[in-house]
Amino acid sequence: MNPFIVSLLLVLFAVIPVHAADPADEKRLDEVTERGMHIMPFDLEKTTHVFSKTANGGIQQVIAKDKSDSEQIQLIRDHLSEISEEFRQGDFSNPAHIHGEDMPGLVELKTADPGQITIEYIELPNGAQINYATKSPQFIKAIHQWFDAQLSDHARHAVPGHPHQHMHHK
Repeated sequence: MNPFIVSLLLVLFAVIPVHAADPADEKRLDEVTERGMHIMPFDLEKTTHVFSKTANGGIQQVIAKDKSDSEQIQLIRDHLSEISEEFRQGDFSNPAHIHGEDMPGLVELKTADPGQITIEYIELPNGAQINYATKSPQFIKAIHQWFDAQLSDHARHAVPGHPHQHMHHK
């Protein structure tokens, strides 16, 4: 193969984000959307989930597609604020209800002792985010598996974020 093409392909593979999770089948996407509508108060069609893996965990964002949609932005903030508090307490029942008890990464996350994973809620101009950070390789792996599962199950309403090297703390 032409060395220029090989070099070009290597550059493209280094720059283009790799999607670790393939979308779930249509039936599963429908089921997850249906269950999610009973847990998440915002409109999935008017919002986007963004899951960014980091070296020490990840960043989960939900943003309104329309920056002026104050109703969706407030619903996002209320929900993420509430679930971030539940997650700090080790309560992952909402994701389990939407995705199933056997959701990848979820069993491991439930075993974390308080403080083993830092969970930080932050408001964004067009929604909110939750930062997950830990020094434990097993929990970093669990967060990454959990993000991949959410990307797969929310494929119609979710996108992978850009990889981050570190977290920003207040």
